[in-house]
Amino acid sequence: MTDSTSAQLDTNAVADWLQRNMPGFSGPIEAEKFEVGQSNPTYRMITPSGRYVLRRKPPGVLLKSAHAVEREFRVQKALYDTGVPVPRMHILCEDDSVIGSAFYVMDEVPGRHFDDPRLPDLPLPDRRPIMDEMNRVLCAIHDVDLVTTGLDDYGPGGNYYRRQIDRWTKQYRASETQHIEAMEELITWLDANVPADDGQRTLVHGDFRIDNMLFSHDGPHCAAVLDWELSTTGHPYADLAAVLMQWAMPPGAEGRGLAGVDRAAEGLMTDQEFIEAYCARRGIPGIDGFGFYLAFAFFRMGGILQGVLKRALDGNASNPDRARKLGSFVPRFAEAGLKAAKTV
Repeated sequence: MTDSTSAQLDTNAVADWLQRNMPGFSGPIEAEKFEVGQSNPTYRMITPSGRYVLRRKPPGVLLKSAHAVEREFRVQKALYDTGVPVPRMHILCEDDSVIGSAFYVMDEVPGRHFDDPRLPDLPLPDRRPIMDEMNRVLCAIHDVDLVTTGLDDYGPGGNYYRRQIDRWTKQYRASETQHIEAMEELITWLDANVPADDGQRTLVHGDFRIDNMLFSHDGPHCAAVLDWELSTTGHPYADLAAVLMQWAMPPGAEGRGLAGVDRAAEGLMTDQEFIEAYCARRGIPGIDGFGFYLAFAFFRMGGILQGVLKRALDGNASNPDRARKLGSFVPRFAEAGLKAAKTV
């Protein structure tokens, strides 16, 4: 365990609590912090009883309803043994006195992790199957039976987009660090163009993208979908638009997008192919007014990154340097959202 990890996670306190409360656990714990995970700090724990992952709320004052590790634990526990691949949940600790904030422990899932949707390390024939598996898993999430999984009360009813726009506008205001005119215009446009509720209500992941997934080492099969902090029940097109929103960003370590990439030459699906595959799997004839959903996706991600930036400036970010870099993208997301709005 590095000095920085030991300063952030009291492994002795964790081990003591788990030995009293988690059947089959035995310490001591050797821990290392994952570099990924800007919102909730995440640690690998190697112990005599197995390899686990611990997710905790960050320290410091938090925005209301943010960093909901309790919800992450609940939804993944409900989805285990369904068609949606998730790690096995072990235990949730809501006692802040143990390590200073709530946390949960789950199995570590072996698998390949991709940060770059161009999939440059894979042979060309292996890239499209990964994207198609993303599509299949997204449909599986949206086809989850909310009643049989006990998730029917996981989010409120009513117009999902009205609720989300109101929520993320408040979150953005609470973490605002500068005036961004494009974000102001985007908020105004979204507020005035919320589509009528069409009755679709599904499980929504809230942050579905390739770097929140693990894939098997011997094929395109998804081993686990991770990072369920923003999950709720709502409208499925928000997740679909979020995938395409990410792909619209610049390629590379920071943008992690596909803008300007010759996808046919690189063996990758186009946006339209991804939408068509989604509609075919879910038996939908097509999606009208997709520009709204895409504009919403850019807006919400801008709000999320603004919160990441605010935590960095307040000294509460999991990875401060990366948080500041991500926060610098807020104006770009706002401008892209306005561009998407014009395609409605």
